[in-house]
Amino acid sequence: MNFRSVAAALVASVVLPLGAANATELEVTHWWTSGGEAAAVAEFAKAFDATGNKWIDGAIAGAGSTARPIMISRITGGDPMGATQFNHGRQAQELVEAGLMRDLTAVAEAGKWKEVIKPSSLLDSCTIDGKIYCAPINIHSWQWLWLSNAAFEKAGVPVPKDWNEFVAAAPKLREAGLQPLALGGQAWQSGGLFDTLVLNLGGKDLFEGVYVKKDADIAAGPDMAKVFQAAAQAREMAAGSNVQDWNQATNLVITGKAGGQVMGDWAQGEFQIAGQVAGKDYSCLPGLGVSPYITTGGDAFYFPVLKDEEKSKAQDVLAQVMLDPKTQVAFNLKKGSLPVRGDVDLSAANDCMKKGLEIVAKGNALTSTDQALSADSQKQKEDLLTEFFASTSMSPEAAQERFAEIISSAD
Repeated sequence: MNFRSVAAALVASVVLPLGAANATELEVTHWWTSGGEAAAVAEFAKAFDATGNKWIDGAIAGAGSTARPIMISRITGGDPMGATQFNHGRQAQELVEAGLMRDLTAVAEAGKWKEVIKPSSLLDSCTIDGKIYCAPINIHSWQWLWLSNAAFEKAGVPVPKDWNEFVAAAPKLREAGLQPLALGGQAWQSGGLFDTLVLNLGGKDLFEGVYVKKDADIAAGPDMAKVFQAAAQAREMAAGSNVQDWNQATNLVITGKAGGQVMGDWAQGEFQIAGQVAGKDYSCLPGLGVSPYITTGGDAFYFPVLKDEEKSKAQDVLAQVMLDPKTQVAFNLKKGSLPVRGDVDLSAANDCMKKGLEIVAKGNALTSTDQALSADSQKQKEDLLTEFFASTSMSPEAAQERFAEIISSAD
């Protein structure tokens, strides 16, 4: 199955048992504004419009750290949208507990979500007190090193096969006038880079000990100290990026101005929009090339409680559309993520996506920090790491001490 045939078949073949006899406009808020993201979300809009309803796009620039407070404010302020994106995990837990999000259990049972969504932890993250409150729509993993083959050719060194070779090549990249590591200025990017170092350099036991067990002694221990030293190396390599958004950092790699970027698999969408080919123009190293593990977080859609009965019916239809097998393929091929359904045809997947699929198939996918930590604990961690990566005035030792304090009270 190729991508064009999937997209062409999509409009004609979505079957919706709950139906939508009358056209209903539904505002959908999300933070997908980069080129690859916009192309992907357009697949959702096209599939929903094909049901006779109308997708009203509510994109909010600035990624989740900017968009989420706006979304939450609207919902709690009495101006809810029809559907809104969050990462599946605990970001919307308080909204659910306040009775502001719809129970999707009936829709999930009709669609047999428990049978088709893999891994099951994704749906578990949407479940509170036995009821399902969100539709997981993709699997994203943070632990990827994206490399510009052209940058390393210019620097006169081989394309690295792992993080250690990448660090060793950094001086040559500097000598060639190139940025070794591209890193945007948003808090979540610093947090994601650090968490990747924890898992792929520190190991599975360290990652789960800190984020799942929330063991402050482990967070203050010698293994974590080594991770903070590696983070200090990364900070030195990232000095001079001078970009804010993640896709601007990705563009430095695409244009050969930077050697690499640690970013989630959604970066694939930007390389695809730029017409670059995996293995030829750029290289992708899951687990930084040193570890067989990735985390499986991702995106989900929640549906606020609405007073309008027709809009509520349209919400059910949209939830069905997002989990439809053909929509899942069309969306995820452009997004660079993996479908949440285990029964879809991904023969059109590129080399990088196939690497991710192999890791998931081996059972080497762990719980993401979005699933393990509350939104408040995540923010505390991200604020610390933003400060750490922004200035060399904070030593690795001082950063680790503050980090251990955060973990000691994390929930």
